Amino acid sequence: MKVLAFFNNKGGVGKTTLAYHFANMLSLRGVKTLVLDLDPQANLTSMFLSEERIEPLLEEHDGTVYRGIIPVISGQGPVESPKIVKISPFLSLIPGDLSLSEIEDTLSIEWARGADSNPMTFQRSISVTTVFWQIIQAAGGADAEIVIVDVGPNLGAINRLALLCSDFVIVPLAPDLFSLRGLRNMGPKLKEWQEEWTLRRNKAIKIGLSVPSGTMKPLGYVLSRFSVRADRPAKAFARWSARIPAEFRRLLGGPQEEASSLDSDIFKLATMKDYRSLMPMAMEAHKPMFSLTPADGAIGGHQKAVEGCYEDYEQLVERVVARMAEAQESVTDAA
Repeated sequence: MKVLAFFNNKGGVGKTTLAYHFANMLSLRGVKTLVLDLDPQANLTSMFLSEERIEPLLEEHDGTVYRGIIPVISGQGPVESPKIVKISPFLSLIPGDLSLSEIEDTLSIEWARGADSNPMTFQRSISVTTVFWQIIQAAGGADAEIVIVDVGPNLGAINRLALLCSDFVIVPLAPDLFSLRGLRNMGPKLKEWQEEWTLRRNKAIKIGLSVPSGTMKPLGYVLSRFSVRADRPAKAFARWSARIPAEFRRLLGGPQEEASSLDSDIFKLATMKDYRSLMPMAMEAHKPMFSLTPADGAIGGHQKAVEGCYEDYEQLVERVVARMAEAQESVTDAA
């Protein structure tokens, strides 16, 4: 089982839409997939489920990720096994909860206490800061091969702990100034989180605690909202698109002069179109855009767009799965 997070400091780059469609395409290809919604806005959950299905889950937080972690946060016991919502034979969901935002301060405080020399304080800190990883373990990964984690667009405590349980990270981007600035902010933070976690992890292992590796390796980026004209980026986007390869290498800590062009950049996983005409239908049907049928309103030119969307996400999934396998092989070879 591998954990894959979709993350960018900048909102509005199509992150949740990307995670939703990526998870659905994995399942269509027979990959057992578990989705964990750790964005306090729970937008990913609302894409999977109707309001009628979500409302009872939010009653007393019964069935959400928040219910599962509260025993640890309150110091009353271990995580509670989450109620997993079966979306399809190969796809499951641990629903999000708006109340996650209420524990942000607690998560931040407990992270800081991880540097405390007091054994009891340290163990409490580790218990809290690995709570999302514990949820995945308690779910048994839902017998999943890949766990997809969606987070909010910030550098806060929730996202730090979400990335701790992630083996790989995909960075959704839009070709604009603010998206590139968000990417630039991510690099130092990821490095800081990894270094701080390594110290805590080594200490935890010495006293026999089970903890995640905290690899959070960036696999590459997906350029969303990719406006095209004659199969080339529209002029308004070309200026910012050209700067993405160098900025992504800044995130990785590599020399910017090694950056290639956007078309040949090995870290570019895909360029995804908007498919704006399909999204309203997909939201109404609670289906991915590439699964829409004429019964959902996808007729005429819409059906052609559905087919194109399917091909785009199929190629993206193939590329990411291959990249994950390559990364795993390199780790095995190094060991």
